[in-house]
Amino acid sequence: MSRTLSSLLLTLTLLAWSGVKAQVQQITYSEPEREDGRRTNFEIIGKMNGNYLVFKNNNSVSAISIYDTEMKLQQRVPLSFMPDKYINVDFVAYPDFCYLIYEYSKKGIVHCAAVKLNAQAQKMGEPVDLDTTQISFAANNKIYTTVISEDKQRIMVFKINSKNPRNFLFTTFLFDAQLTRLDRHRLYLPMEERNDLFTDFQLDNEGQLVFGRYQRSGSNDYITRVAIVTKGPVADTFSIKDIGGGDRILDEIKIKVDNNNRRYILSGFYYKQRRGNIEGLYAVIWDKASDTRVDEKVTVFPDELRAQAKSSDANLRMAFNDFFIKHIITKRDGGYLLVTESLYTTSRGNMFNRWDYMYNPAFGPGGFYSPYYYSPYYNPWSRNYGNYATRFHAENIMVLSFDAAGSLQWSSIIPKSQFDDETENSISHELVNTGGELHFLFNLYERRNQLLNDQSISPEGRVTRYPTLKNLDRGYDFMPRYGKQVSSWESIIPCLYRNYLCFAKVEF
Repeated sequence: MSRTLSSLLLTLTLLAWSGVKAQVQQITYSEPEREDGRRTNFEIIGKMNGNYLVFKNNNSVSAISIYDTEMKLQQRVPLSFMPDKYINVDFVAYPDFCYLIYEYSKKGIVHCAAVKLNAQAQKMGEPVDLDTTQISFAANNKIYTTVISEDKQRIMVFKINSKNPRNFLFTTFLFDAQLTRLDRHRLYLPMEERNDLFTDFQLDNEGQLVFGRYQRSGSNDYITRVAIVTKGPVADTFSIKDIGGGDRILDEIKIKVDNNNRRYILSGFYYKQRRGNIEGLYAVIWDKASDTRVDEKVTVFPDELRAQAKSSDANLRMAFNDFFIKHIITKRDGGYLLVTESLYTTSRGNMFNRWDYMYNPAFGPGGFYSPYYYSPYYNPWSRNYGNYATRFHAENIMVLSFDAAGSLQWSSIIPKSQFDDETENSISHELVNTGGELHFLFNLYERRNQLLNDQSISPEGRVTRYPTLKNLDRGYDFMPRYGKQVSSWESIIPCLYRNYLCFAKVEF
């Protein structure tokens, strides 16, 4: 009797675990729409009132597709108020509505307009101009940049006039969550050298703009000087503070707002000599209240870590030369996680180096000489890269965990080897933060089939490889690098099915 009871309990336990795994592996696909193909521009807006909204543009027609929980199309809503040609779109999504901020040019004037849409993609009022700029030439370059605070209670739109290369003019507009304008300022930022560049721009929860200004010694070369630049919510001048870096030669700088501890984290790889091998990581913790550097840390990569990170044929000293910082994730206790990935390209008769990679527009904004013209919602996946026989590679992912003092706690490696020819659509990864784990979704070839893999890292650095995700044998080619997390347990990933664009919901 007891043996029967034990067997029954074991069976129930296995069924319970299989149910958990099924939830982890659950994938639901949308049906391809006739209008959507490889050249469709899209933006995954988010989850609103239980549905999933995706913006799409085909030639001169813009629309929002609304999918239900089973990813069945409920409605495709034309955005008739949108101009036939727009320069850029940004979305700020809330649980039951969103703001569409769009930019377009008409008769020599660039408009930055906004409209509020409900969960059915219907207008909740007429579009309003946030600002206009008169230009003396016809261009499709992006002028306005939108940055959003982590809690979405502050929205900033700004533009930069770089006509005077020594003194850039910023015009900033700060809004609250109701899109009520709280502040408008015109302020100048001295640019000391023609090689001065900017990091990405971020907005903290109190409405303060923060970014880094740095200088490269030459074309596509190393960083020689770094300053942190901030503008308070009502300030009419920039605060500019040199960070330095000592005798170290710094690489691309990344910046992250830590709202919980009112700090800013700036981090980048460093070298000992010009165009040498990456030696380790340089990081600065900047305190917002005192506007001073409270900590500076240098982490030298030991040989043990290099052996983990390097690809099979790489030299130990060169192990990190192809790694780039992809994400900085803050912790409540003041620590942070750094997610890096090995990325490089090869081509017939040529191999791109690190500096070519950072300045290659195929790889997004990192290193762009004018990041304020970059649109984070422009999808380069439909680009034609020309007649070069280029192969794109994305290899190992390395995650580093630091404590509140900036000391290294642990490091973990997710090994992978990916490549694709002429496009990077299917390589790299999507990061999904479920709170208890960081999930990394990426494609790997298994028995000549490209399958979506899920590997996670726990708060202690333990790597878990989940079973192969279900429903992957239906001819869908995933593009996880363009995916978006829409809730604490869901992500929407674009994919191609017989050259038609569609979307898959992955539930954890």
